[in-house]
Amino acid sequence: MSSSKPVQLERAIIVGCGLKSDSFSELKESMAELEELAYAAGAEVVGTAIQVLPKYVPATLIGSGKVEEIKTLLEETNATLVVIDHSLAGSQSRNLEELIGARVLDRAQLILDIFAQRAQTYEGKLQVELAQMMDQLPRMVGGWLGSHSRLGGGIGTRGPGETALEMDRRRIRKKMDLIKAKLEDVRRNRAQYRQSRKRSKVPSFALIGYTNTGKSTLLNRLTQSQVLVKDQVFATLDPTTRQVFLPEVNSAVVTDTVGFIRKLPTHLIEAFKATLEESGEADVLLHVIDLSSPSMEAQMKVVDNLIHEFKWESKPIIYVFNKVDKSHIEKQMRVKKFPRVFISALTGQGLDKLKKMMSEEVKKLSQEVELYFPKDKEFKIYELGKEAQISRTENAASGTVCYAFLTEGQLSKWKEFLQ
Repeated sequence: MSSSKPVQLERAIIVGCGLKSDSFSELKESMAELEELAYAAGAEVVGTAIQVLPKYVPATLIGSGKVEEIKTLLEETNATLVVIDHSLAGSQSRNLEELIGARVLDRAQLILDIFAQRAQTYEGKLQVELAQMMDQLPRMVGGWLGSHSRLGGGIGTRGPGETALEMDRRRIRKKMDLIKAKLEDVRRNRAQYRQSRKRSKVPSFALIGYTNTGKSTLLNRLTQSQVLVKDQVFATLDPTTRQVFLPEVNSAVVTDTVGFIRKLPTHLIEAFKATLEESGEADVLLHVIDLSSPSMEAQMKVVDNLIHEFKWESKPIIYVFNKVDKSHIEKQMRVKKFPRVFISALTGQGLDKLKKMMSEEVKKLSQEVELYFPKDKEFKIYELGKEAQISRTENAASGTVCYAFLTEGQLSKWKEFLQ
């Protein structure tokens, strides 16, 4: 009988670095997050190091003493990978690799590696490939200059090297243009789906928030779906849209998209624009927050900054504080965001209140109108009640007058009965 071998995790050392002007508590939080990211990428963290500097070292980012400390750690732990909790230039990565004798990644490259592992759909894989190329381009100069200096440098070496570097860059740019064109097709197709939803005026919600706050669990609770849920950062990459039934509103749709994280690489945001558009086009945003996280305030700030960056501030937002089953009641008292609701996506606590708030937001998107149904068309009132909230009805001499909240699309559908 053959037994399957356990998966061998890559042994990694994570390194935090910051300036004396930075907050040390934020540096520690970022390091804790880096450990989670390393685990999600398939690594076992066997050592950590932190350095606070008055200013970064241009050649290696960190000081020579810290480089020696990491080298010793590598020998003691048999680690083969070092992850720096900062962005590195191509020359800095190369210099560090030469000095310590192991592979070196920065935070952005680690996040890209996780995305590459998790991307399932055609669109997701394209977006990851584009992000990797956008990340690679600025690093190439350092890599090429390094390889040329090893050839001797000086007169006679600059021209061909520059030409070869430009050829490689041109090849990458050409491929990037090709991927962007394919993503534009995907974006157009998705825009068409959104337009058809808008024509029928189906209200739409988007779940946004920090990674691993329980957005996918909440989607499953709201829509009785079976979307993959993992207690891991970036478990969801590709947008998933499901139907939800709300009191007095009936049908609406909810979309779950990729979570956010501090120091999210800008090229990743750029590459995932088509995915993020799903949230940007929603009628209402549901900002899901992990109430049990000790870093809750910092995580909210990251998401708030990205909402500002994506220009979503004008959208209605419901703040959904999740995991009440894992947090103290005192923490709820300190929450200042409104409108807000406290829930547990895991147990279902507070879900009815959330649905009621979602219904109220949809009503704000609609307006109350008066409709008149003659006796021979009164059967249509039942149909109206299935798709809109009827606030009251009054008997008239030869029919019924209805007062109902209708969206733009519904106004068009029921225009023959409008008063």
